[in-house]
Amino acid sequence: MQQSSPLPSPFQRLSLANLAAQSAEQLSLATVPLVAVLVLGSSVGDIGLLTAMGTLPFLLLSLPLGSLADRMPRQQLMLWGEVLRLTALLLMLVALHSSHLQVGWLAALSFAGAIGTVAFSVATPGLVSDLVPRPALAQANARLEVARSIAFASGPAVAGSLVAWAGGLPTMALAVALSGFAVLALLGLRSGATPALAQQLPQRRHLLHEVGEGARFVGQHALLMPLLVTGAVFNLAWFMLQTAFVPYAVRSLGMDAGAIGMTMACYGAGMLAGALASPRLMAALPFGRAVQLGPVAGLAAAACLAATLAWPGSALAGLCFFLLGSGPMVWTISTTTLRQHVTPNALLGRVSSVFLMVNAGARPIGAALGGWVGTGWGEGTCLLVALAGFAVQVVVIFASPFSRLQHMPRIQAQP
Repeated sequence: MQQSSPLPSPFQRLSLANLAAQSAEQLSLATVPLVAVLVLGSSVGDIGLLTAMGTLPFLLLSLPLGSLADRMPRQQLMLWGEVLRLTALLLMLVALHSSHLQVGWLAALSFAGAIGTVAFSVATPGLVSDLVPRPALAQANARLEVARSIAFASGPAVAGSLVAWAGGLPTMALAVALSGFAVLALLGLRSGATPALAQQLPQRRHLLHEVGEGARFVGQHALLMPLLVTGAVFNLAWFMLQTAFVPYAVRSLGMDAGAIGMTMACYGAGMLAGALASPRLMAALPFGRAVQLGPVAGLAAAACLAATLAWPGSALAGLCFFLLGSGPMVWTISTTTLRQHVTPNALLGRVSSVFLMVNAGARPIGAALGGWVGTGWGEGTCLLVALAGFAVQVVVIFASPFSRLQHMPRIQAQP
Protein backbone atom coordinates (compact mmCIF):
# COMPACT_ATOMS: atom_id res chain seq x y z
CA MET A 1 0.00 0.00 0.00
CA GLN A 2 1.90 3.03 -1.22
CA GLN A 3 1.05 5.96 0.99
CA SER A 4 3.07 8.40 -1.12
CA SER A 5 1.27 7.58 -4.39
CA PRO A 6 -0.18 10.76 -5.93
CA LEU A 7 -3.95 10.68 -6.10
CA PRO A 8 -5.58 11.55 -9.45
CA SER A 9 -6.62 15.17 -10.00
CA PRO A 10 -10.35 14.29 -10.34
CA PHE A 11 -10.16 12.78 -6.85
CA GLN A 12 -8.51 15.97 -5.57
CA ARG A 13 -11.56 17.88 -6.79
CA LEU A 14 -13.85 15.33 -5.16
CA SER A 15 -11.88 15.70 -1.93
CA LEU A 16 -12.44 19.48 -1.94
CA ALA A 17 -16.14 18.97 -2.62
CA ASN A 18 -16.32 16.48 0.23
CA LEU A 19 -14.61 18.83 2.70
CA ALA A 20 -16.95 21.69 1.79
CA ALA A 21 -20.07 19.49 1.89
CA GLN A 22 -19.13 17.89 5.22
CA SER A 23 -18.40 21.31 6.73
CA ALA A 24 -21.71 22.73 5.50
CA GLU A 25 -23.56 19.74 6.97
CA GLN A 26 -21.90 19.97 10.39
CA LEU A 27 -22.42 23.74 10.56
CA SER A 28 -26.12 23.40 9.75
CA LEU A 29 -26.63 20.46 12.12
CA ALA A 30 -25.20 22.55 14.96
CA THR A 31 -26.91 25.80 13.98
CA VAL A 32 -30.50 24.59 13.50
CA PRO A 33 -31.14 23.53 17.14
CA LEU A 34 -29.36 26.65 18.42
CA VAL A 35 -31.58 28.87 16.27
CA ALA A 36 -34.66 26.89 17.29
CA VAL A 37 -33.95 27.41 20.99
CA LEU A 38 -32.51 30.94 20.97
CA VAL A 39 -34.75 32.50 18.31
CA LEU A 40 -37.95 30.47 18.49
CA GLY A 41 -37.82 29.39 22.15
CA SER A 42 -38.32 25.77 21.13
CA SER A 43 -38.93 23.01 23.66
CA VAL A 44 -37.16 19.69 24.09
CA GLY A 45 -39.98 18.10 22.08
CA ASP A 46 -39.32 20.51 19.21
CA ILE A 47 -35.62 19.64 19.22
CA GLY A 48 -36.54 15.95 19.22
CA LEU A 49 -38.69 16.57 16.13
CA LEU A 50 -35.84 18.38 14.37
CA THR A 51 -33.42 15.56 15.20
CA ALA A 52 -35.84 12.89 14.02
CA MET A 53 -36.57 14.68 10.74
CA GLY A 54 -32.86 15.14 10.13
CA THR A 55 -32.18 11.42 10.51
CA LEU A 56 -35.31 9.84 9.02
CA PRO A 57 -34.07 9.89 5.39
CA PHE A 58 -31.21 7.57 6.39
CA LEU A 59 -33.79 4.93 7.33
CA LEU A 60 -36.33 5.57 4.57
CA LEU A 61 -34.20 6.42 1.55
CA SER A 62 -30.76 4.80 1.89
CA LEU A 63 -31.76 1.69 -0.07
CA PRO A 64 -33.60 3.35 -2.97
CA LEU A 65 -30.90 6.02 -3.32
CA GLY A 66 -28.29 3.27 -3.23
CA SER A 67 -30.06 1.66 -6.15
CA LEU A 68 -30.00 4.99 -7.99
CA ALA A 69 -26.25 5.21 -7.35
CA ASP A 70 -25.87 1.99 -9.37
CA ARG A 71 -28.23 3.14 -12.16
CA MET A 72 -26.78 6.56 -12.98
CA PRO A 73 -23.40 8.33 -13.01
CA ARG A 74 -22.43 8.66 -9.35
CA GLN A 75 -21.02 12.16 -9.61
CA GLN A 76 -24.41 13.23 -10.99
CA LEU A 77 -26.27 11.76 -8.00
CA MET A 78 -23.83 13.46 -5.62
CA LEU A 79 -24.33 16.75 -7.47
CA TRP A 80 -28.13 16.51 -7.24
CA GLY A 81 -27.87 15.63 -3.57
CA GLU A 82 -25.68 18.63 -2.83
CA VAL A 83 -27.95 20.93 -4.85
CA LEU A 84 -30.87 19.72 -2.72
CA ARG A 85 -28.92 20.42 0.48
CA LEU A 86 -27.92 23.87 -0.85
CA THR A 87 -31.57 24.64 -1.65
CA ALA A 88 -32.68 23.63 1.85
CA LEU A 89 -29.97 25.79 3.43
CA LEU A 90 -30.86 28.75 1.21
CA LEU A 91 -34.52 28.49 2.22
CA MET A 92 -33.50 28.36 5.89
CA LEU A 93 -31.39 31.47 5.36
CA VAL A 94 -34.26 33.30 3.65
CA ALA A 95 -36.72 32.31 6.38
CA LEU A 96 -34.33 33.43 9.10
CA HIS A 97 -33.69 36.75 7.35
CA SER A 98 -37.41 37.42 6.86
CA SER A 99 -38.28 36.56 10.49
CA HIS A 100 -40.86 34.00 9.29
CA LEU A 101 -38.97 31.02 10.64
CA GLN A 102 -41.05 28.25 12.25
CA VAL A 103 -40.11 24.90 13.76
CA GLY A 104 -42.24 23.10 11.18
CA TRP A 105 -40.32 24.71 8.32
CA LEU A 106 -37.01 23.93 9.99
CA ALA A 107 -38.04 20.29 10.35
CA ALA A 108 -39.16 20.00 6.72
CA LEU A 109 -35.99 21.64 5.43
CA SER A 110 -33.85 19.47 7.72
CA PHE A 111 -35.52 16.42 6.16
CA ALA A 112 -34.82 17.71 2.64
CA GLY A 113 -31.21 18.51 3.44
CA ALA A 114 -30.71 15.04 4.91
CA ILE A 115 -31.93 13.49 1.65
CA GLY A 116 -29.04 15.27 -0.02
CA THR A 117 -26.66 13.89 2.60
CA VAL A 118 -27.86 10.33 1.99
CA ALA A 119 -27.47 10.70 -1.78
CA PHE A 120 -23.96 12.09 -1.33
CA SER A 121 -23.01 9.31 1.10
CA VAL A 122 -24.22 6.29 -0.89
CA ALA A 123 -22.58 7.48 -4.11
CA THR A 124 -19.19 8.41 -2.64
CA PRO A 125 -17.58 4.93 -2.21
CA GLY A 126 -18.41 3.94 -5.79
CA LEU A 127 -17.18 7.21 -7.24
CA VAL A 128 -13.92 6.93 -5.28
CA SER A 129 -13.52 3.42 -6.70
CA ASP A 130 -14.09 4.85 -10.20
CA LEU A 131 -11.52 7.62 -9.74
CA VAL A 132 -8.70 6.00 -7.78
CA PRO A 133 -6.50 2.97 -8.59
CA ARG A 134 -7.13 0.07 -6.22
CA PRO A 135 -3.73 0.23 -4.47
CA ALA A 136 -4.49 3.84 -3.47
CA LEU A 137 -8.05 3.31 -2.20
CA ALA A 138 -7.07 3.25 1.49
CA GLN A 139 -5.14 6.50 1.05
CA ALA A 140 -8.09 8.10 -0.74
CA ASN A 141 -10.61 6.95 1.87
CA ALA A 142 -8.34 8.27 4.62
CA ARG A 143 -8.21 11.66 2.87
CA LEU A 144 -12.02 11.84 2.84
CA GLU A 145 -12.24 10.78 6.48
CA VAL A 146 -9.70 13.41 7.53
CA ALA A 147 -12.03 15.99 5.98
CA ARG A 148 -15.00 14.51 7.84
CA SER A 149 -13.01 14.57 11.08
CA ILE A 150 -12.09 18.23 10.63
CA ALA A 151 -15.71 19.13 9.85
CA PHE A 152 -17.01 17.09 12.79
CA ALA A 153 -14.53 18.64 15.22
CA SER A 154 -14.77 22.24 14.03
CA GLY A 155 -18.37 22.58 12.79
CA PRO A 156 -20.16 22.66 16.17
CA ALA A 157 -17.48 24.90 17.70
CA VAL A 158 -17.61 27.39 14.82
CA ALA A 159 -21.41 27.35 14.79
CA GLY A 160 -21.64 27.94 18.53
CA SER A 161 -19.16 30.81 18.43
CA LEU A 162 -20.76 32.49 15.39
CA VAL A 163 -24.30 32.16 16.73
CA ALA A 164 -23.23 33.59 20.10
CA TRP A 165 -21.30 36.45 18.46
CA ALA A 166 -23.46 37.41 15.47
CA GLY A 167 -26.61 35.27 15.49
CA GLY A 168 -27.83 32.49 13.24
CA LEU A 169 -27.89 34.49 9.98
CA PRO A 170 -24.11 34.65 9.26
CA THR A 171 -23.66 31.08 10.45
CA MET A 172 -26.27 29.81 8.01
CA ALA A 173 -24.79 32.03 5.29
CA LEU A 174 -21.41 30.33 5.83
CA ALA A 175 -23.05 26.91 5.50
CA VAL A 176 -24.71 28.06 2.25
CA ALA A 177 -21.38 29.30 0.89
CA LEU A 178 -19.65 26.01 1.70
CA SER A 179 -22.41 23.95 0.13
CA GLY A 180 -22.30 26.20 -2.95
CA PHE A 181 -18.56 25.61 -3.23
CA ALA A 182 -19.18 21.85 -3.07
CA VAL A 183 -21.70 22.14 -5.92
CA LEU A 184 -19.19 24.05 -8.06
CA ALA A 185 -16.48 21.47 -7.38
CA LEU A 186 -18.81 18.63 -8.34
CA LEU A 187 -19.88 20.48 -11.48
CA GLY A 188 -16.24 20.72 -12.49
CA LEU A 189 -15.75 17.04 -11.83
CA ARG A 190 -18.77 16.18 -13.93
CA SER A 191 -17.75 18.34 -16.89
CA GLY A 192 -14.19 17.06 -16.74
CA ALA A 193 -15.14 13.39 -16.49
CA THR A 194 -13.01 10.98 -18.47
CA PRO A 195 -14.37 7.96 -20.37
CA ALA A 196 -13.28 5.81 -17.41
CA LEU A 197 -15.89 7.59 -15.34
CA ALA A 198 -18.73 6.96 -17.73
CA GLN A 199 -20.65 4.00 -16.31
CA GLN A 200 -22.48 1.44 -18.37
CA LEU A 201 -25.92 1.69 -16.83
CA PRO A 202 -27.45 -1.69 -16.00
CA GLN A 203 -30.75 -2.72 -17.51
CA ARG A 204 -33.51 -1.18 -15.43
CA ARG A 205 -35.42 -3.60 -13.27
CA HIS A 206 -37.93 -3.31 -10.48
CA LEU A 207 -36.56 -1.18 -7.63
CA LEU A 208 -37.32 -3.82 -4.98
CA HIS A 209 -35.44 -6.43 -6.99
CA GLU A 210 -32.38 -4.17 -7.21
CA VAL A 211 -32.51 -3.31 -3.50
CA GLY A 212 -32.86 -6.99 -2.64
CA GLU A 213 -29.89 -7.84 -4.84
CA GLY A 214 -27.63 -5.59 -2.78
CA ALA A 215 -28.98 -6.94 0.52
CA ARG A 216 -28.51 -10.55 -0.63
CA PHE A 217 -24.95 -9.85 -1.70
CA VAL A 218 -24.13 -8.55 1.78
CA GLY A 219 -26.02 -11.34 3.54
CA GLN A 220 -24.24 -14.10 1.61
CA HIS A 221 -20.75 -12.61 1.78
CA ALA A 222 -18.40 -14.19 4.33
CA LEU A 223 -16.70 -10.87 5.10
CA LEU A 224 -19.40 -8.24 4.60
CA MET A 225 -22.00 -9.88 6.84
CA PRO A 226 -19.77 -9.89 9.98
CA LEU A 227 -18.98 -6.24 9.24
CA LEU A 228 -22.68 -5.41 9.09
CA VAL A 229 -23.49 -7.20 12.38
CA THR A 230 -20.46 -5.74 14.16
CA GLY A 231 -21.35 -2.23 13.01
CA ALA A 232 -24.97 -2.58 14.09
CA VAL A 233 -24.04 -3.79 17.60
CA PHE A 234 -21.34 -1.11 17.89
CA ASN A 235 -23.84 1.65 17.07
CA LEU A 236 -26.40 0.27 19.51
CA ALA A 237 -23.83 0.25 22.32
CA TRP A 238 -22.29 3.61 21.33
CA PHE A 239 -25.61 5.44 21.40
CA MET A 240 -26.54 3.82 24.70
CA LEU A 241 -23.29 5.15 26.13
CA GLN A 242 -23.78 8.55 24.50
CA THR A 243 -27.30 8.85 25.93
CA ALA A 244 -26.09 8.18 29.47
CA PHE A 245 -22.89 10.21 29.39
CA VAL A 246 -24.02 13.79 30.00
CA PRO A 247 -26.34 13.10 32.95
CA TYR A 248 -23.77 10.66 34.36
CA ALA A 249 -20.95 13.20 33.97
CA VAL A 250 -22.94 15.89 35.80
CA ARG A 251 -24.42 13.76 38.58
CA SER A 252 -21.67 11.24 39.24
CA LEU A 253 -18.44 12.78 37.99
CA GLY A 254 -19.19 16.37 39.05
CA MET A 255 -18.27 17.78 35.64
CA ASP A 256 -19.54 21.18 34.52
CA ALA A 257 -20.56 22.13 30.97
CA GLY A 258 -17.04 23.25 30.03
CA ALA A 259 -15.46 20.01 31.20
CA ILE A 260 -18.09 17.96 29.39
CA GLY A 261 -17.49 19.93 26.19
CA MET A 262 -13.73 19.40 26.41
CA THR A 263 -14.24 15.69 27.05
CA MET A 264 -16.53 15.28 24.07
CA ALA A 265 -14.08 17.28 21.92
CA CYS A 266 -11.64 14.39 22.46
CA TYR A 267 -13.88 12.42 20.10
CA GLY A 268 -13.09 14.74 17.19
CA ALA A 269 -9.39 14.67 18.06
CA GLY A 270 -9.51 10.89 18.05
CA MET A 271 -11.24 10.84 14.67
CA LEU A 272 -8.51 13.00 13.17
CA ALA A 273 -5.75 10.88 14.71
CA GLY A 274 -7.35 7.68 13.44
CA ALA A 275 -7.83 9.05 9.94
CA LEU A 276 -4.19 10.14 9.71
CA ALA A 277 -2.84 6.87 11.12
CA SER A 278 -5.05 4.47 9.14
CA PRO A 279 -2.95 4.06 5.95
CA ARG A 280 0.18 3.29 8.00
CA LEU A 281 -1.66 0.84 10.25
CA MET A 282 -3.24 -0.93 7.29
CA ALA A 283 0.19 -1.25 5.67
CA ALA A 284 1.91 -2.52 8.83
CA LEU A 285 -0.69 -5.01 10.11
CA PRO A 286 -2.39 -8.07 8.64
CA PHE A 287 -5.52 -6.64 7.07
CA GLY A 288 -7.88 -8.57 9.34
CA ARG A 289 -6.15 -7.22 12.45
CA ALA A 290 -6.40 -3.66 11.14
CA VAL A 291 -10.16 -4.13 10.75
CA GLN A 292 -10.42 -5.54 14.29
CA LEU A 293 -8.72 -2.48 15.81
CA GLY A 294 -11.95 -0.49 15.70
CA PRO A 295 -14.11 -2.92 17.70
CA VAL A 296 -11.28 -3.46 20.22
CA ALA A 297 -10.89 0.30 20.67
CA GLY A 298 -14.65 0.58 21.23
CA LEU A 299 -14.52 -2.04 23.98
CA ALA A 300 -11.49 -0.35 25.58
CA ALA A 301 -13.32 3.00 25.45
CA ALA A 302 -16.42 1.62 27.15
CA ALA A 303 -14.22 -0.05 29.78
CA CYS A 304 -12.54 3.32 30.51
CA LEU A 305 -15.88 5.00 31.13
CA ALA A 306 -17.18 2.07 33.17
CA ALA A 307 -14.02 2.29 35.28
CA THR A 308 -15.11 5.74 36.45
CA LEU A 309 -17.80 3.97 38.47
CA ALA A 310 -14.95 2.90 40.76
CA TRP A 311 -12.49 5.75 40.08
CA PRO A 312 -14.44 8.92 39.19
CA GLY A 313 -12.56 11.41 37.06
CA SER A 314 -12.64 13.26 33.76
CA ALA A 315 -9.35 11.84 32.43
CA LEU A 316 -10.77 8.36 31.88
CA ALA A 317 -13.87 9.90 30.28
CA GLY A 318 -11.67 11.89 27.89
CA LEU A 319 -9.70 8.76 27.01
CA CYS A 320 -13.00 6.97 26.34
CA PHE A 321 -14.05 9.56 23.77
CA PHE A 322 -10.61 9.69 22.15
CA LEU A 323 -10.66 5.90 21.67
CA LEU A 324 -14.23 6.05 20.33
CA GLY A 325 -13.04 8.53 17.71
CA SER A 326 -9.72 6.98 16.71
CA GLY A 327 -10.36 3.21 16.62
CA PRO A 328 -13.67 3.31 14.76
CA MET A 329 -12.13 5.73 12.25
CA VAL A 330 -9.58 3.04 11.38
CA TRP A 331 -12.56 0.67 11.08
CA THR A 332 -14.42 3.03 8.75
CA ILE A 333 -11.48 3.49 6.40
CA SER A 334 -10.45 -0.18 6.32
CA THR A 335 -13.97 -1.54 5.89
CA THR A 336 -14.89 1.02 3.22
CA THR A 337 -11.75 0.01 1.33
CA LEU A 338 -12.69 -3.65 1.73
CA ARG A 339 -16.21 -3.05 0.36
CA GLN A 340 -14.70 -1.29 -2.65
CA HIS A 341 -12.41 -4.28 -3.25
CA VAL A 342 -14.88 -7.15 -2.88
CA THR A 343 -18.05 -5.60 -4.30
CA PRO A 344 -18.69 -5.52 -8.06
CA ASN A 345 -18.82 -1.92 -9.25
CA ALA A 346 -22.44 -2.28 -10.35
CA LEU A 347 -23.45 -3.13 -6.76
CA LEU A 348 -21.37 -0.61 -4.79
CA GLY A 349 -24.17 1.93 -4.33
CA ARG A 350 -26.64 -0.65 -3.04
CA VAL A 351 -24.11 -2.34 -0.77
CA SER A 352 -23.09 1.03 0.70
CA SER A 353 -26.75 1.88 1.27
CA VAL A 354 -27.33 -1.36 3.22
CA PHE A 355 -24.52 -0.44 5.62
CA LEU A 356 -25.73 3.15 5.90
CA MET A 357 -29.31 2.15 6.67
CA VAL A 358 -28.41 -0.53 9.26
CA ASN A 359 -25.94 1.70 11.08
CA ALA A 360 -28.32 4.67 11.06
CA GLY A 361 -31.20 2.47 12.19
CA ALA A 362 -29.23 1.08 15.13
CA ARG A 363 -28.54 4.54 16.55
CA PRO A 364 -32.04 5.65 17.59
CA ILE A 365 -32.68 2.15 18.93
CA GLY A 366 -29.53 2.40 21.03
CA ALA A 367 -30.51 5.85 22.26
CA ALA A 368 -33.98 4.59 23.22
CA LEU A 369 -32.50 1.59 25.03
CA GLY A 370 -30.08 3.87 26.83
CA GLY A 371 -32.92 6.11 27.95
CA TRP A 372 -34.97 3.14 29.14
CA VAL A 373 -32.12 1.47 31.06
CA GLY A 374 -30.87 4.76 32.48
CA THR A 375 -34.32 5.80 33.64
CA GLY A 376 -35.11 2.43 35.20
CA TRP A 377 -31.79 1.41 36.68
CA GLY A 378 -29.53 4.48 36.58
CA GLU A 379 -26.79 5.81 34.33
CA GLY A 380 -24.17 3.48 35.82
CA THR A 381 -26.16 0.42 34.80
CA CYS A 382 -26.54 1.89 31.32
CA LEU A 383 -22.76 2.19 31.04
CA LEU A 384 -22.34 -1.49 32.03
CA VAL A 385 -24.97 -2.66 29.53
CA ALA A 386 -23.21 -0.60 26.83
CA LEU A 387 -19.92 -2.25 27.85
CA ALA A 388 -21.55 -5.66 27.35
CA GLY A 389 -22.68 -4.55 23.88
CA PHE A 390 -19.16 -3.52 22.95
CA ALA A 391 -17.94 -6.93 24.15
CA VAL A 392 -20.47 -8.65 21.86
CA GLN A 393 -19.24 -6.81 18.76
CA VAL A 394 -15.64 -7.81 19.57
CA VAL A 395 -16.72 -11.47 19.83
CA VAL A 396 -18.52 -11.22 16.47
CA ILE A 397 -15.54 -9.77 14.58
CA PHE A 398 -12.99 -12.13 16.20
CA ALA A 399 -15.15 -15.18 15.43
CA SER A 400 -15.28 -14.13 11.76
CA PRO A 401 -12.79 -14.88 8.95
CA PHE A 402 -11.07 -11.55 9.69
CA SER A 403 -8.98 -13.29 12.36
CA ARG A 404 -7.25 -15.23 9.57
CA LEU A 405 -7.25 -12.56 6.85
CA GLN A 406 -3.71 -11.48 6.02
CA HIS A 407 -4.28 -9.39 2.89
CA MET A 408 -7.00 -7.50 1.08
CA PRO A 409 -9.10 -10.08 -0.80
CA ARG A 410 -9.59 -9.93 -4.55
CA ILE A 411 -12.68 -8.42 -6.10
CA GLN A 412 -15.61 -10.75 -6.73
CA ALA A 413 -16.55 -11.64 -10.27
CA GLN A 414 -19.00 -9.26 -11.89
CA PRO A 415 -22.62 -10.54 -11.65
